[in-house]
Amino acid sequence: MTQILVSEVGPRDGLQSIKAVLPTEAKKAWIAAEAAAGVREIEVGSFVPPSPLPQMADTAEIVAFARGIEGLNVVALVPNAKGAARAVEAGVHGMSIPFSMSETHSQRNVRKDHPAMLAEIAEVARIAREGGVHFAVGLSTAFGCTIEGAVPEDQVVRLAVAAAEAGAQEFSLSDTTGYADPAQVRRLVRKVKAAVGADKLTTLHLHNTRGLGLANALAGLDEGITTLDSSLGGLGGCPYAPGASGNLVTEDLVLMLNSMGFGTGIDLEKLLAVRSILAEALPQEPLYGFTPDAGPMLDYAERIAR
Repeated sequence: MTQILVSEVGPRDGLQSIKAVLPTEAKKAWIAAEAAAGVREIEVGSFVPPSPLPQMADTAEIVAFARGIEGLNVVALVPNAKGAARAVEAGVHGMSIPFSMSETHSQRNVRKDHPAMLAEIAEVARIAREGGVHFAVGLSTAFGCTIEGAVPEDQVVRLAVAAAEAGAQEFSLSDTTGYADPAQVRRLVRKVKAAVGADKLTTLHLHNTRGLGLANALAGLDEGITTLDSSLGGLGGCPYAPGASGNLVTEDLVLMLNSMGFGTGIDLEKLLAVRSILAEALPQEPLYGFTPDAGPMLDYAERIAR
């Protein structure tokens, strides 16, 4: 059975995109419940200044809590070397830095052009290496940008190679805006793998803006992708990419993977029950995807998974 890692990014990518601040205790309950359902990796927050993203102000406390959960890989996003140093001090198992393939988006997101970002990646790589922390680079807006439009695939490949030379241990291809289609996913995964090594490109970060999230996930799986990012209830998007609403829904992804015979280690029924934590803590936020009251679908999914 092929094992696929479903990496929950809701506590970071989901929460950074909404105005409400989820209470720390609710975050802890969410993370603990997902881990109990079998989720093995959670991006628990980001080490950014609290003024622009107060939703992330308690990330160090959340890391300390999550590290106490046996078998859970605790990862966080860092925007720069300062954030990386804080992440290492907090005790993360892994961290990633977003590197936008669109220079305009990079300027708006982290206020750095591509040469400045490559220098930052090299410094973060050094901090990660000295701290014994796994370091990944997220190639964001790799499939298109709401600001610049199309992003040349050769540019993505060139910047991925430069980031590898700067010290990136692993990469994810991020469809920040939800522009990707399955053919583009197949093509770009092949190109980047050929350039940096198949073992370094393991992950897709997909948004569902145009309803193609699961189709794009399948295309990635066909090309050897082994990790898929998703968010409970599809919560989130990118606050610096207009119109980029909706992450891939964790529940939908697990339903599909389990039904197709992939190994996720995740109990779907337990995962669905986690939605109640968010529904109670964030009643104003819609939760998308497969719901607990879809009883016949759950029975069908369980039957074909067996």
